[in-house]
Amino acid sequence: MISSIEQAKIKVAEWVQIHRRTVLYDEEGSTLLDVASGKRVSLPWREFKKLEEKVNSETKDPYLVLLFENGNQIALVDPGGVAFPPSETNTGPLGDLPAVVCLKDFQTLKQRINHYLNDHQDEPPPKECLSLVMVCIAILDGARLVGFEVGEMEEELNKSLRELEKRSS
Repeated sequence: MISSIEQAKIKVAEWVQIHRRTVLYDEEGSTLLDVASGKRVSLPWREFKKLEEKVNSETKDPYLVLLFENGNQIALVDPGGVAFPPSETNTGPLGDLPAVVCLKDFQTLKQRINHYLNDHQDEPPPKECLSLVMVCIAILDGARLVGFEVGEMEEELNKSLRELEKRSS
């Protein structure tokens, strides 16, 4: 565990150097670029509490978890990029929601929603489609809590939700 901001910045820079295909780090601006989504998030170093270096039990790959005084957590994972806990504030409890998600998860689920809505226009969307929308909402809410700007992604999801509502009624 690292509680020094300077040591944490060094660890983040070292990890990103090795995993440049998933996350980029602008040290001067204290921002991370999630490569898969093209979205940036600022690291609030003033609120930094500690950094934990962990190893994925399945893949044995190292990852970093940054913890902040306000309770926010950001993980740097490969694959995935910048990861964070989803938020069920606007969805209520979702049974099978993972503890940590990333914007790449949103993109994958959004593609499945689009498949149901666009590639099967002559069929009513399956109930799974609404469940996928709810998980996407939780992902975007979690992303917003850690500082991502997700307005465009929300608008795309809202379009899908409107189409889902229209086709389900």
